[in-house]
Formats: sequence, C-alpha cells, structure tokens
Amino acid sequence: MIFTINAISPLHPTLWRTCRVLANRTRLRMLALLLHEPGLAVSTVSDRLAIAMPHVSSHLRALESRGFLSARRLGRRVTYRWNSPTTDFPVGGLLSAIHGVFRSSSEPIEVIFRATTAFTHPRRLDIIRALIKTPRNFEQLQSATRISIPALRRHLKKLQARKFVSSRSERLHVEVRTDPLGRELIHMARQDDN
Repeated sequence: MIFTINAISPLHPTLWRTCRVLANRTRLRMLALLLHEPGLAVSTVSDRLAIAMPHVSSHLRALESRGFLSARRLGRRVTYRWNSPTTDFPVGGLLSAIHGVFRSSSEPIEVIFRATTAFTHPRRLDIIRALIKTPRNFEQLQSATRISIPALRRHLKKLQARKFVSSRSERLHVEVRTDPLGRELIHMARQDDN
C-alpha cells in the first residue's frame, strides 16, 4: 500500500522560515538531484550525495515541511519528488522560480543560496516592507521599523550585498529585480505577514 506523507499544509508558510530551509547548500544539492531524478528513496539520495542517511532524512523532511517536496511511503521505503509549481499552495510561485534557476543557471545552487539568505531573518522582511511603501533615509527607516541602529546597519548590509536594497540620493530603495527568483521573493515579502 502507498501512502502520501504530510500533505501540503494549508497554512501560509512564513517567508523567512522558508528561506532558512532553502539557504542551505546541502538541501539545494538534494533539490537538484530530485529535479533530475524524481522519486528517489532516502537511501539513494544518501548514497549519491555521500551524506549519512539520518542527515538526508532530516533535510528532506525540512524541504517537505515548506512545501517543496512530497513524500511517499511504500512499506519502509520513503521516496521524495518535487511538488508541482502551481499556485494552489503558498510556495507555488517560489517553487516555479527555483525550478527555473535550476534549469537556466550555470551555478543554480549559489544563485538560490545568495538570494534566499537575504530573507532569512524577519527583520529583513520588515525593512523590505517599509521600503516598498516608500523610499526612506536611514533615520526614517529606523523610526519606521524600530530596529536598533547596529542591527539595522547589519541587516541593510546583507540586503544591499544581495542587491535587494540600494541607496540613491541618500534614500534607501527596494531594487527592481528582473530575475524571476528575486521578483518572487519581493512579491512574497510584500504579502508575508510574519
């Protein structure tokens, strides 16, 4: 008998938690492998990537918990595959954008890693949301977000390094991203409420 394990949660996953799961090169390697060979068992992923099975299982469950993978159990054997990039669930657009990066980039793991590490903290989402509403200088942004000055500098440095925020005429702006992954992350930041 075949069982689908943990159907996709109807709850909207928070962007920063989802990005924390994605901002891991080992997990991204697993996604790449499952894109090219869907339906692999945990033991096969473990063998192919030379990673201990308990670690593989933990990483795959994390990806499944955020809606990127689905699992099927047949007896003791558990297999994983990518979920379809549809808009029927909260990460559908993100899944589609990540799928596109894997298909089109020469270094997809680094591209995804760099983009998602910009959104691995809830304060960075507060900054993006404040700047989407209106460009602001540093003092206005600090007042709007109530983030301490040292923390705000640290978070802005990360967002600027990842090219999601820039400074023009002493005002901070959210960058207009032309890449689908960057656009989707900004779109999700706009909608994410925690």
